Amino acid sequence: MSITALLLLILGLGAVAWFAGRTRAAAFAGSGRERAHSLPNYHGWYAALWAVAPALLFLAVWQATSPALVTNAVLADPRAAALPADPTLRGPILAEARDLAAGRVQAAFNPQAEALAPAYADASSRYGLLGLVAAALLAFAGGAFAFLRLRPDFRARTRVERIVMGMLLLASLIAVLTTFGIVASLVVEAFRFFAQVSPAEFLFGTHWSPQTALRADQAGSSGAFGAVPLFWGTIFIGVIIAMTVAIPLGLMSAIYLTQYARASTRRWMKPLLEILAGIPTVVYGYFAALTLAPLVRDLGLTLGIGGASSESALAAGLVMGVMIIPFVSSMADDSLAAVPQAMRDGSLAMGATTSETIRRVLVPAALPGVVGGALLAVSRAIGETMIVVMAAGLAANLSANPFASVTTVTTQIVQLLTGDQEFDSPKTLAAFALGLVLFLVTLLLNVIALRVVKRFREAYE
Repeated sequence: MSITALLLLILGLGAVAWFAGRTRAAAFAGSGRERAHSLPNYHGWYAALWAVAPALLFLAVWQATSPALVTNAVLADPRAAALPADPTLRGPILAEARDLAAGRVQAAFNPQAEALAPAYADASSRYGLLGLVAAALLAFAGGAFAFLRLRPDFRARTRVERIVMGMLLLASLIAVLTTFGIVASLVVEAFRFFAQVSPAEFLFGTHWSPQTALRADQAGSSGAFGAVPLFWGTIFIGVIIAMTVAIPLGLMSAIYLTQYARASTRRWMKPLLEILAGIPTVVYGYFAALTLAPLVRDLGLTLGIGGASSESALAAGLVMGVMIIPFVSSMADDSLAAVPQAMRDGSLAMGATTSETIRRVLVPAALPGVVGGALLAVSRAIGETMIVVMAAGLAANLSANPFASVTTVTTQIVQLLTGDQEFDSPKTLAAFALGLVLFLVTLLLNVIALRVVKRFREAYE
């Protein structure tokens, strides 16, 4: 039986348990002899949770262990006696037989797989039936246990709320533990890298060439892992150029939408502006590579700038700035709208014009929120990869020329981990060191942005 059918069966038994528990509790309330502690719905949910939760837990464990049980059963079958003893040779045959039994393929390349397909089908059917019976028995036993505990004085509401609280706590712990797991994996692999390459060389070196073939005894003294060009490229494209575009345009668009635009204009213009945030980054990358990058190169050649390339920091930064305009605009819009109307009215009453009120009253008052939005936009920009790959190139150049090709941390991470790689080499481990630095910088920017926004909200909410 498929996993979907098992889930539907368990949920169906849970619905039966809910209805039975609610009916029993309603009978308590209708008798009038003793007032029930909880409403009938809570009794129903208590029975349903006891019917569903153990069965779902068993199903999760069963899905993880049953494939191994099926494989062991097939290997114990006399038809598997001719299989090779080497696991690397036996594995593809078993996988092909499993696909034949499941109907995912119509014919087998190996004759032994065709002979084992019936054994796989029999074992899968047997263990599937066993899992079905066990899940149904667990659901029935859990529902019956809960049903027999229902009494007028039973605190069903308290039990249900505790169960729901436990589920919410588990969900939050999964998110937290996942974050810790990500950080731990980065830290462990980064320390393996720093055991072979000096941290000083990595953080302060100016030559990045991880493609160079290195022996283990050369890794620490090669000088090929200086990440300063990557850090500079990330700052140059994602902070200097992109934010030079995003902050003025985002702030001015927010000022127009909140102070000058009519309500009818704002209703259609604000959603159109925020559509920019929903466009896939690969589309921005195509636009940067095919349309803007040639224009930037021609502009550089016209101005007589040497080294003007079709892959340039300026092309990538301009498109990235357009991409993050909605981040700046939305935060600035909310910040300007949150400034008390009395401040605006007071400025106008003193004889100030609308532009003077915006420049001297509204923008200074909303500045913490605008700064928070800009910092969030920066953290989004420095993590961008596709635009840089398609428009800025892969050359790790330490150059302030916006018409030259540069690269960023995220682009190099993708390049280092693409294809078949050895995870013991400094070249591959360098990606984890770069990821750790990027994670720490992004985390710091997010913390600063949230603190700034929190101070702003405390001032005006």
